[in-house]
Amino acid sequence: MSESASPTPRPKLLLPALLTVVGVGVLFYLGAWQWQRMDEKRAFITRLETQAAGSAAPLPPASDWPRLDLAAVDLTRAVAKGSYLDGIAGVRTTIAAGPPGSRQLSGFGRWVFQGFRLEDGATILINRGFVPEARFSAITPASGQATVTGFLRIPEARNSFTPADLPQQREFYTRDPAAIAASLGLPATAPFYLEAERQGDGLTPPAGVDARELIARIPDNHLQYALTWWGLALTLIGVFGAYAWQARRPTQSG
Repeated sequence: MSESASPTPRPKLLLPALLTVVGVGVLFYLGAWQWQRMDEKRAFITRLETQAAGSAAPLPPASDWPRLDLAAVDLTRAVAKGSYLDGIAGVRTTIAAGPPGSRQLSGFGRWVFQGFRLEDGATILINRGFVPEARFSAITPASGQATVTGFLRIPEARNSFTPADLPQQREFYTRDPAAIAASLGLPATAPFYLEAERQGDGLTPPAGVDARELIARIPDNHLQYALTWWGLALTLIGVFGAYAWQARRPTQSG
């Protein structure tokens, strides 16, 4: 006499279902957060484009510097009148090559920073522009009175991968006006610096910045990230659905 085999126990679905719900919720939240960040980033870029295209305004008076909303003035077009102070410092950087047909300096090099005394006696730092590394030793400090048009910029943040600065050599890895001013022996300077606007063809170092290029380099990948998170959520739903369907299929008895 033969005995029929016992039915294969079906997997329990409660725990996988709960984990799927939690995972899908987290993934959809991350996608929605990236979507929100996309709206914020695009509004930010639009504001920068509007500010950078505006007429150059006088620098904020030194008495207002402690109360400035630095994020609000970033990339505002401004004009400074005064005279250059002796000494320069370099901030190491790499400039990506432009699109085909563009004419700009690129590659490994440095930003050239120099002190500038305004007509009211206050001091700021000016980023005079980019110099390829092979040509940096030939750059000399600018001198005399000048009118410089450019863009107000806030200090550049460091991260865990940023090399240590070498202030005694006036060599830096972030555009930090306070640290650079200290290395140049300057008095307290503005909490921002002025990035000189590009003049001429941009091929004569130090080459100032083109605001359109600066803004174009701001990453805007949030839509891609949002779709990735939502795609993963849908994939997780599909995986659980396949698992549940397989688990509920009738089992064959032997």
